[in-house]
Amino acid sequence: MAILSEIIFYPVKSCAGISVREATLTQAGLSVDAVYDREWMVIGEDGQFLTQREHPRMALITPRLKADTLELRAPGMLRLEIALGLPDPADEQTRQVTLWDDTVLAYDCNDTTAAWFSNAIGTPCRLVRFHASAHRVTSTKWTDGVEAPTLFADAYPILVAGSASLADLNEKLVAAGREALPMNRFRPNLVIDGIDAFEEDYADSFSLGQAAIKPVKPCARCPIPAVDQASGLPGPDPLDILGTYRAKAVMDGAICFGMNAIVTAGDGERLHVGQPVTMTLAF
Repeated sequence: MAILSEIIFYPVKSCAGISVREATLTQAGLSVDAVYDREWMVIGEDGQFLTQREHPRMALITPRLKADTLELRAPGMLRLEIALGLPDPADEQTRQVTLWDDTVLAYDCNDTTAAWFSNAIGTPCRLVRFHASAHRVTSTKWTDGVEAPTLFADAYPILVAGSASLADLNEKLVAAGREALPMNRFRPNLVIDGIDAFEEDYADSFSLGQAAIKPVKPCARCPIPAVDQASGLPGPDPLDILGTYRAKAVMDGAICFGMNAIVTAGDGERLHVGQPVTMTLAF
């Protein structure tokens, strides 16, 4: 029987995730205590988003949800606390920010927060929060015309991976004299046990109670899986091994691991670790 074995939530895009026992599934992605996955994002001075691709030290910025604040920690720095409540419209500072081909309105999180992140990452930057009035949807090319909402995720609101897929990769890494990798290198939201290696590629849907998640596009991998999430240092890139058997013709030869997904039913449903998962194959 397939089960949901991990739920990982990333309040700040490309910073460390939070492993949780329960989360609310929404059309825009996971939500924990009314805070959304990738609700915050780090930008450069030009308004363009920053990630571990260029700044691997972002992996060391660790979030924690508290009653009224998002607490952030980084090595050698005092902790930073950001209010979870939205700013008063009379006081809010906003800016246009760019993520891939999308430009959306965001709240600016003030100069003190910008200075903290600039010191933590080692480059001038600012933290922004997805604006309550902003609207961003996924590409419809892979969704049969469905405009699925998302916040600051790269492309789609949910990323699903099977634990057997990682085990398969790790067997090959170990056979090549390399170290096995933890799942956090691939930064999924939902990890599923009890399905075959890379069987998620062929799923039409995953049902979890009243919720339904539809995989729509293989996740083409960038250099982030080479970054040790515990040290913030790049190491051997597993894409050289993955490239021997995970290049997808449908993705123009891109090396893929995990499936981007949208929510087709159960907006507002609670998900929990250990929950049974029913997979329907696409053929």
